[in-house]
Amino acid sequence: MITNAPLQEHRRYGFGLGLLAGTFVGAGLLMWLAPRMGSELRQRVADSARSLGERASDKYRQASSHAAEAIDELARKGQDARDDVAEAVARGAREVERVATAAKSDAGPEARSSAADRSSPRPRSL
Repeated sequence: MITNAPLQEHRRYGFGLGLLAGTFVGAGLLMWLAPRMGSELRQRVADSARSLGERASDKYRQASSHAAEAIDELARKGQDARDDVAEAVARGAREVERVATAAKSDAGPEARSSAADRSSPRPRSL
């Protein structure tokens, strides 16, 4: 199955950057427009930034975990395919050996001796 993983990653990255930029712009507007004391406002902004950092960290851990699970699944499927191919090759080798043994026993001693005659060197006449 063909996926658009790079495009999806780019969209997620763009969304995260937009979210972060919006947070900072909103915090700046809040400080500029709010009629509160500066220290209280700074504390609220710091708390919001800390909260955003924690959420971003959680999302990163979730994405890392998901990627690790996907890689493990892919590795398992690759090993299963390798094992299936090895098993098929072994079955084929056993079948070839069985057919060769059957052909050898069906040929009888006459065929074996004529084959030996063909393979031995013959003296040349002068």
